[in-house]
Amino acid sequence: MTDATEATEVTRRIALTLGGTGAIGGVLLLVGCAPDDGSGGSTGSPDGGIGTGSGNGGAGEAPAADPGAEVAALADVPVGGSLGVEVDGQPVLVAQPTAGQVVAFSAICTHQQCVVAAAGAELKCPCHGSTFDAATGDVIVGPALRALDPFAVRLDGDRIVAGA
Repeated sequence: MTDATEATEVTRRIALTLGGTGAIGGVLLLVGCAPDDGSGGSTGSPDGGIGTGSGNGGAGEAPAADPGAEVAALADVPVGGSLGVEVDGQPVLVAQPTAGQVVAFSAICTHQQCVVAAAGAELKCPCHGSTFDAATGDVIVGPALRALDPFAVRLDGDRIVAGA
């Protein structure tokens, strides 16, 4: 007879199966928690909305608004500064590097799709601290690895409108 309190013997097969399963689960957990460094893989789709962005997943160009849609009044964008606006539901950053020269960029950070804020001659991401040049959209300070996506604008008198 066997004693009811006797421990069950763990075979080598059971130990290897449980150990392998645990190791795979640990790797999957770590991969799921790793930050996206923007170096490849799935481009994903941002969650949408003003808080997380509505970018195009890093394709290199911001979605276009209706040509002629008003972006801002030229007088509202300081020379050497920038302004955050919304055009057709998209967050956009407009800058006037020199008097009468206007440029615009998607306000969706290329790091993890947070909405970037206008901050004078720089554009700053509040989520992870990336800083961009308002005149060029280029990265000044990471973790973002690439420039903001351009948003086509032109001057129409004293108005800044969408379109090239």
